[in-house]
Amino acid sequence: MRLFFIIFATLPLLAHAYVSWHIYQLMPLPTWAKILVVTLLACCFVSFFSIFFLGQDSPLWLNTLLYDAGTSWLIVLLYATLLFITLDVCRAIGLVQPSVLRQSLVGTLAVVGLLSALMCYGGWRYHNKARVTLELSAPAGKALSKPVTAVMMSDLHLGYHNRRAELGRWVDMVNAERPDVVLIAGDIIDSSVRPLLEEDMAAELRRVNAPIIACLGNHEYFATTPAARRFMNDAGITLLVDSCLTMGDITIIGRDDRTNRGRVPLRRLVANADTSRYTIVLDHQPHDLSEAENCHVDLQLSGHTHRGQVWPISWITDAMFEVSHGYKRKGDTDIYVSSGMGIWGGKIRIGTVSEYVVIKIK
Repeated sequence: MRLFFIIFATLPLLAHAYVSWHIYQLMPLPTWAKILVVTLLACCFVSFFSIFFLGQDSPLWLNTLLYDAGTSWLIVLLYATLLFITLDVCRAIGLVQPSVLRQSLVGTLAVVGLLSALMCYGGWRYHNKARVTLELSAPAGKALSKPVTAVMMSDLHLGYHNRRAELGRWVDMVNAERPDVVLIAGDIIDSSVRPLLEEDMAAELRRVNAPIIACLGNHEYFATTPAARRFMNDAGITLLVDSCLTMGDITIIGRDDRTNRGRVPLRRLVANADTSRYTIVLDHQPHDLSEAENCHVDLQLSGHTHRGQVWPISWITDAMFEVSHGYKRKGDTDIYVSSGMGIWGGKIRIGTVSEYVVIKIK
């Protein structure tokens, strides 16, 4: 396992070295200018990691700049690596002339133009949220006295990159649906509570015109769970941690995140809940979906995967999870795994969507 993590941590460094070498060879610039460009790219590479050493006393704008630059470069690095590997293969088989990749203005403009267009598309894709509708029917014996509209979100990742103005836009989108309840399947906080407190993001969440029910995600543990709980309490969020709540005709069970290996098994939570009502489980990580099926819950809502955020990492999450994004029915249980309203890192979506889900239960 340790060897796996060493290899995994080394891959971005090797990719950065590979891409930097190609960029140095590609640009038709004086040596000093090439060194300057490669140095700036190195600064982008290390900027994200430097946040962990700056601490809480550095200016918020500086941490934001470093976070945005560092995480965005990781995505650019992924596609630059794929592009240069493709070009190297094409050169090896004679489809690309070697001169295109060395001291070439045409090659430089082509590479920069392609990557820039791809990142702009990814940014547009992220900021244009998808509205997903899910129409469900309560099973026999659990008839609702009236239809219920719930807005489900996950993975807001509020922090250095998703700031209060962005959150305010999301709140307006939620309120436009006139929901009876808002359900958040974990990872409200990205990595630090500090930006949320300094910008008083709790005030934005208090504008939601419906009760907000949430469960913990793994990032709440990164942000320290006690601080996360205090923020959610201030924001008016009802946090369910291995506990349940009855609202009218609905029972909502919120699981602790899988990060806590000692969390209560779902069967025990279900045994202590009023399952004569329509039962919804909030579980951040969509592992072992058969557990919800075997407990005969009506609906499980999860997030966590982001469906990889960008292709081809979406292929990895598709292989890792039974459902990495979207709807599936297992036995009597409806399951929806959201790719997330927000995002970790750079605000770029390629091959995936940022979404919120409007659930209508009849």
